[in-house]
Amino acid sequence: MPTPTHSQIGDPLESTIAFMEPFVFDIVERIDIDEFTTVDFVEALQLDELSRQAYQDAVERWSEGDEAAARMVIHGQVIPTLLRRSGKVDWIGYAHGVADDFAVPAWWRKRPDESPANQPGSSPND
Repeated sequence: MPTPTHSQIGDPLESTIAFMEPFVFDIVERIDIDEFTTVDFVEALQLDELSRQAYQDAVERWSEGDEAAARMVIHGQVIPTLLRRSGKVDWIGYAHGVADDFAVPAWWRKRPDESPANQPGSSPND
């Protein structure tokens, strides 16, 4: 018999993470600033139509049916988990003084581009 905290459809957190992954990874790839907060990232998600719709779908699909709780999970667990899994950014600390009604926001730093064009010795001038 499943415990009351488990959904019969599986882990709702992991399901939401899997659903949001392509949208979060796409935005991470396109970010052109060195540092940003979780709040900045959520705002960036809202600027892209497909990502905005995915965010809204994730809120609506949250198994507990509570919009505020869904946003708390997305801001506080889903997005930070996916930012870490992307391998493209690092957590650099809490964003003290940055308002987020749904989670404790954090600062993130984009890792340097590791494409061959940006490696030492890849330029004729190196």
